[in-house]
Amino acid sequence: MIPKGRPVKILCRGIPEATEYQLYFEGRLSARQSPRQPGIRNIVSFPISAMTLLTAGQYRCIYQSGELWSNPSDPLDLVVTEMYDTPTLSVHPRPEVSSGDNVTFYCRLETATNMFFLLKEGRTSRPQPKYGNTQVGFPVGPVSTAHRGTYRCFGSYNNHAWSFPSEPVKLLVTEDAGDTSLAPTEHTSFSDSWDPHLLTTNTGVQQDPALWNHTAQNLLRMGLAFLVLVVLGYLLTEGWLCRKRIQQESRNRASSQEHRRRFRTQ
Repeated sequence: MIPKGRPVKILCRGIPEATEYQLYFEGRLSARQSPRQPGIRNIVSFPISAMTLLTAGQYRCIYQSGELWSNPSDPLDLVVTEMYDTPTLSVHPRPEVSSGDNVTFYCRLETATNMFFLLKEGRTSRPQPKYGNTQVGFPVGPVSTAHRGTYRCFGSYNNHAWSFPSEPVKLLVTEDAGDTSLAPTEHTSFSDSWDPHLLTTNTGVQQDPALWNHTAQNLLRMGLAFLVLVVLGYLLTEGWLCRKRIQQESRNRASSQEHRRRFRTQ
């Protein structure tokens, strides 16, 4: 998740033997790059100078080793934020609840939209999408201590262009006295300033994807090239023969005219 106008780098990792990397954006080739130290480094960087609507979307990368190309990497979704107004987020019935209770987060955006996202700060967090117009509710529960943390919401017209983040809402969950179970916990930042990295969902790049063979494609290209050469050779030969016929006909006409002049002279 990158705020509008900020730079970002997409890293693609392959194997040390990789000789070229290609970056695909929404299924189309976007950029290609060769490693600076082939055989040593197995990662390249594709920089984006400023995040915009045109650069938001889904990315994949592949690499070449010898005559073989890797499988595409897992998809990486880049979201541009700060594109619309700021929504408001609230939690009901209250922000302090006991383990086992149910709560609902309400996200509201005065500007009509068609989708909302709720995120909890933390690198293991994934956005929860929900369709709506100006307000939606995200029910959560029964809650445990794993639900403790700071939440924000966004409004959006598509999956890759979001509004400004809402103000943070902290959910505090206390354990019941009789609850002796060990609930999972995670580190959560309570900073009032929004750090997009804390809300980023990590999508790793395959480190050693299996190479897939392009022999069939190469054979097809070679066959097409051979066919083009055959057609070109035929056209050149036909043109040469045509010129030879024209020259022969010209010589025959000249010879016939010379023969007639000699006959009249006699």
